Amino acid sequence: MSSAIKSSGTPGITPLLPVLRHCKYEHFVAGISGGVVSTLMLHPLDLIKTRFAVSDGHSRVGPQYSSLKSAVVQIVRSEGVKGLYRGVTPNVLGSGGAWGLYFFFYNSIKAWIQGGNSKKPLGPSLHMFAAADAGILTLIVTNPLWVVKTRLCLQYMDDKHLPETLKYKGTVDAIRKIYRTEGFRGLYRGFVPGMFGVSHGAIQFMVYEELKNWYNNYLNAPIDTRLNTFEYIFFAAISKLIAAASTYPYQVVRARLQDHHHNYNGSIHCVQSIWRYEGWRGFYKGLSANLTRVTPATVITFVVYENVSHYLRERTMDQERALPILIKNIEENT
Repeated sequence: MSSAIKSSGTPGITPLLPVLRHCKYEHFVAGISGGVVSTLMLHPLDLIKTRFAVSDGHSRVGPQYSSLKSAVVQIVRSEGVKGLYRGVTPNVLGSGGAWGLYFFFYNSIKAWIQGGNSKKPLGPSLHMFAAADAGILTLIVTNPLWVVKTRLCLQYMDDKHLPETLKYKGTVDAIRKIYRTEGFRGLYRGFVPGMFGVSHGAIQFMVYEELKNWYNNYLNAPIDTRLNTFEYIFFAAISKLIAAASTYPYQVVRARLQDHHHNYNGSIHCVQSIWRYEGWRGFYKGLSANLTRVTPATVITFVVYENVSHYLRERTMDQERALPILIKNIEENT
């Protein structure tokens, strides 16, 4: 009986076991560290990018900004410095959790494909496959936090005309009110364009991994060789610029769908409205603020991740090497 189970497998369980075998907590902790550090440093730019993205040019809802500088000046003047950090709590939770989960899922799937051999190259297609799967799993878990973060970022001082159900005191209050007034679906607004956004992470990780592999091959070193900080910075920046420029429109659509000041019937209606009133430029609103934010954010995240993960893995390996010696000493002394 046991041999039959081993050979046939239990549907839905056995196929997961090889993947679970390659799960390493180090990637999760390192990813959270990178996400939290970069978010705390650059949240004001994320807030401004979000406000630019939902400015549709015809409804005149909320303040209008002509440039990145004017946005900072207007927000500080009307809302104080605190206004630049609206939505920072769900953003930290979302970014920290998302990066932690993303690196965890990605490296687990990648290690499973490699069969545990970290020196085995995957190639662009398999890197994109692993990154896309990791992105989908991460989005399912974190989408409610992105909805809350967007709503809080788009709360203005002159929102007194809004009903009480659309005024949020904080992260928990926002989750409670969104669920009460819009149901479970309200917490997953923007999920469809978010799925398209999975391509963003897939492109970014594919370019990043391929650049690292190419460079290590050029140096005749194993592909998992640790690089210096400047090299991580350069590869992370290039990969993010390529991914951001090619997939930015989905972020505009997602932000519009999550904004409680606008009422779209769905992703298609949102896309049609943007094209009708704003043309192709409407899909790239806030791009300059976004690139100003995401490029250093990604650099910080990846540099922190790579250094923390290498430190944790080396520490784990040292403990594994020391364990047999410790056991032997204990046996000799008993």
